[in-house]
Amino acid sequence: MAQSKFCLHYLASAAASLLLCAAPAVAQSEKISDGVVRIGLIEDMSGVYADITGKGAVTAAQMAVEEFGGKVLGMPIEIVSADHQNKPDIAANAARKWFDTEKVDAILDVASSSPALAVLEIAKEKKKIVTLSSPGSTRITNEVCGPYVVHWAYDTFAIANSTGKALVGQGFDSWYFVTADYAFGQGLEKDTGEVVTTLGGKVLGSTKHPVGTADFASVLLTAQGSKAKVVALANAGGDTINSIKQAAEFGLTSGGQKLAALAGFINDVHGLGLKEAKGLTITEASYWDMNDDTRKWSKRFYATMNAMPNMLQTGTYSSVLHYLKAVQAAGTDRTEDVMQKMRELPINDVFYKNGKIREDGRMVHDMYLFEVKKPEESKAAWDYYKLLATIPADQAFQPLALSRCPLIKK
Repeated sequence: MAQSKFCLHYLASAAASLLLCAAPAVAQSEKISDGVVRIGLIEDMSGVYADITGKGAVTAAQMAVEEFGGKVLGMPIEIVSADHQNKPDIAANAARKWFDTEKVDAILDVASSSPALAVLEIAKEKKKIVTLSSPGSTRITNEVCGPYVVHWAYDTFAIANSTGKALVGQGFDSWYFVTADYAFGQGLEKDTGEVVTTLGGKVLGSTKHPVGTADFASVLLTAQGSKAKVVALANAGGDTINSIKQAAEFGLTSGGQKLAALAGFINDVHGLGLKEAKGLTITEASYWDMNDDTRKWSKRFYATMNAMPNMLQTGTYSSVLHYLKAVQAAGTDRTEDVMQKMRELPINDVFYKNGKIREDGRMVHDMYLFEVKKPEESKAAWDYYKLLATIPADQAFQPLALSRCPLIKK
């Protein structure tokens, strides 16, 4: 009998101990919805922007999770991804499904402006956080801004402000635009054109082309015939590469015109080779070869991707890392609490220093103006840029005074 009482007492004590041990885990899981912090990325995995977003953006996000330790508040972190095929309806349907049935807590990148604009409306409706590094449309922090929408790496204003000022300042004061016919290309043309005319230059015209076109002959011949000093490519990805290659075939630059890749990326330079890309002026938010830390991170990225990262991919890394820091600081993945911490905490990581999220959702940080090296100037593979200027955060992006975001109190 005495032995029986001892056993009952022991079992009761053991059960109590187990409950006490389990209590912190239960408490933590209650603060994290469904016990997992689930992050979604909707990228171009197979189309014209696959090289500059795609698997590289997903890899960058996974590197941020690994850097954070794989867990936040003791709960696992999961990255899910989808291919929107450059179709806004596919992107929107993926976002709605993720939020409604698959318990995705935040979408931290959507490639290309048109799909991104569709997704951010779903995120606003569902009161979920969305950060965007790949699209460039300034509408994201103007007309369609929202309390949980953050524009991360760059936008068309920052590119226009940097590249436009630099070239007009060098005497290239007449421009013709070759523009991808969607929100990003149109915004890039508009913003750059305004910079050019404000500085006393002239826009002589523009021609639109569909995304993913293979034949730029008629577009480039029209640009050549304009006699503009600058033929500005307001496109991206494979479109930029193809238009630069065909511009060389038609002798635009040898005829004295300056070719400006307004949304050029290091991947484009790699695809073209320095012989064709030399002299291009490119504005980016990051460069893999800036310092020892960026080189170390980029070599790890290269081991997976066989390419160095561009600013869209480093932006995705940065936003995922900052989101996780905010969840940690908030003690929960509840949207309102996390968003508050995202705004409070400065952005500091390998690539982005002293960044901050403004009231309009614009993450402001320094931008960099580069010139593509000549072949003889390059010392190693992917050694493609020389730094021309650093544009401080308060000069790179659209001032709040010009914002059309309804969240800004005038």
